[in-house]
Amino acid sequence: MPNGTEEDRPWPEELRLRPGGRALAVLFDNGEHYELTAEFLRVESPSAEVKGHGKGQEITVPGKRNVTIHHIEPVGNYAVRLVFSDGHMTGLFSWTYLLKLGRDQPSLWQAYLDRLRDEGLSRD
Repeated sequence: MPNGTEEDRPWPEELRLRPGGRALAVLFDNGEHYELTAEFLRVESPSAEVKGHGKGQEITVPGKRNVTIHHIEPVGNYAVRLVFSDGHMTGLFSWTYLLKLGRDQPSLWQAYLDRLRDEGLSRD
């Protein structure tokens, strides 16, 4: 992401929960559009449960293939809280983080799949 001020960053114009809560569509005001699956968002949650409390403390979260998003709660004018079918709801997804997830989705997803394999874990 370019080094700019917060005002220079794309702003989400629309967040739309797909039928059944299997994905979240995010449209930014610069035309960028991302479809983020519930599983991807759950395993990349910015919560301490997933990210830990510092670099190197990240947790690989298995068994989330069938997780869905129950609902979206706005948090101020900078983020949303996603409430997942497994009860997880502690991560705040800022606009900047959603943009990063969208832009980096292929590499983040592959890294997740690699960690699952390396740790002997499963998506199921």
